Amino acid sequence: MTHIRRFTLRESFEPFALPLTEAQLHALKTSQLVKVVSAGSEAVLQSNGRVGAVRVGDLQIEVWPKQKVKLSHLIFMLGYATDPGFRSDVVEAEEYDELWPLLAESLARQTEQALLAGVLQGYETKEESSLVVRGRIRVVDQLRQHPGHIWPIEISYDEYMADIPENRIVRTALRRMRAVPRLNPALASRLAHLDNRLDGVSVLRPGLRLPSWRPSRMNARYVSALRLAELVLRNMSAQVGDDGVEIASFVVEMWRVFEDFVTAALREAIAAHGRRAESQREWLFDTDRTDNRARIAMSIDLLEYDGQRPVMVYDAKYKAASNTGRYANADLYQMLAYCTTVGLERAVLVYAQGGDPVDRRVMNSAVTIREWPLDLSASPDEMLRSMWRAVAGASQPLARVSASRNETGFTHA
Repeated sequence: MTHIRRFTLRESFEPFALPLTEAQLHALKTSQLVKVVSAGSEAVLQSNGRVGAVRVGDLQIEVWPKQKVKLSHLIFMLGYATDPGFRSDVVEAEEYDELWPLLAESLARQTEQALLAGVLQGYETKEESSLVVRGRIRVVDQLRQHPGHIWPIEISYDEYMADIPENRIVRTALRRMRAVPRLNPALASRLAHLDNRLDGVSVLRPGLRLPSWRPSRMNARYVSALRLAELVLRNMSAQVGDDGVEIASFVVEMWRVFEDFVTAALREAIAAHGRRAESQREWLFDTDRTDNRARIAMSIDLLEYDGQRPVMVYDAKYKAASNTGRYANADLYQMLAYCTTVGLERAVLVYAQGGDPVDRRVMNSAVTIREWPLDLSASPDEMLRSMWRAVAGASQPLARVSASRNETGFTHA
């Protein structure tokens, strides 16, 4: 196997120059993982606020979060943000410190488990023109397409088959993973074997919406493989460029992953307490105007409701504290504006940082803003428990919250 030139960077890395071919330059620019500026025979790579990996032939550029987040935990956060049913053990190849073998191994393991009892089959509704009656006649389509004629007949019927949404999603993810250049031969062989087991199943076209499916008793053994396959299909691309160079990329905006994960975890914790939450709720900042000018609208990350009454404001910021332990003042001003306009005295601001929470009582105001650090180097279950504690103790003094750190009663399915 050809040696891979691997460059591993952290967010906000210092710009550096690197000789690149035209194909590599184009692939990196297209992926938007980094900013690329041509400089004579070399290119200067700059931070672009994204994390992930791009492999172009024998070159691999990786950018990972500032905090030491395990790859498997990052994939968990990404999956959980989209689907809170995403389990931490879906990505179970923690022995890998590189993205492609981690994803390939996890997808292979989950698919092997899914297919232990054979390829799942189900009923799919088919619509076609036929010379014989089968299933149901589509009367409206018959009159529209063949007015005054008996044949052919527009029919619909249910067929028991393997070409169903669950298998299409899994097979398409296997195909995409197989397209990663210079993948470990043993892993590539396992992926090819699994792909062959799904022979006859349609491969989804790139760019189209993934088909819908629902967890059920029938597809329960597929659920973990499906959730990982969907994550691969939503965030990863792999293809051969016009010049024949193989390209694979997996690129996400870390701030969005963090904020989406926190919002999803807070929603689940709020629901566990018997309340409801609304995301991105629009709230007007100012009162009615008489000069016909538009009022100022704010979009609040998360509002917790007790019945119809809002009781708590939450926001998430992918920022770390400064050397003095303080966060950006603008975030606190924003939370004060939220509390004032909604009419609340408490708010929780979640940051990507280790350490202990801090309450900030606003001068000459009844408003208290709690800075709640979320340590991204912690395990997935520990991160979820932290969000449970943030909700459970939002209206309590910090001393009481700290005393009950391990009494969450929270379990993650």
